[in-house]
Amino acid sequence: MFQDLLNRLIQPHPDPIADGDARLALTALLVRVARSDNDYSGDEKRLIEQIAQDRYALSPADASALRAEAEAMEAEAPDTVRFTRAIKDAVAYEDRLAVIEALWKVVLADGQRAQEEDALLRLVTNLLGVSDPDSARARQRVSR
Repeated sequence: MFQDLLNRLIQPHPDPIADGDARLALTALLVRVARSDNDYSGDEKRLIEQIAQDRYALSPADASALRAEAEAMEAEAPDTVRFTRAIKDAVAYEDRLAVIEALWKVVLADGQRAQEEDALLRLVTNLLGVSDPDSARARQRVSR
């Protein structure tokens, strides 16, 4: 179902992707980070839906549907390195920076920074081409 989008994303020089596809890919990245500690909780799912509502002005039902699609896409997506690099090449820096902020929200949602989530977020930040200082500022904004 998502193979066409995934194939377009992992091309050597992908074209920028449409807004709907970018939403799906970025939400799938949120799901991947949330699942990284093997504790993908209802709180994390609700937070991902809230992030989608806020970022994309979606209704609760549409945000829930996007999260469900993102879960399916994340399960089919290639390894994190290829998937994240593909997003970097297809999505503007400002959007990637906003995703880092959203990822920090997901990581910090349960009040703990699991090593698996921390390690994956450091990798994703680097692969998305977001600087460490920008990531640190994003973390500080969401942890206040």
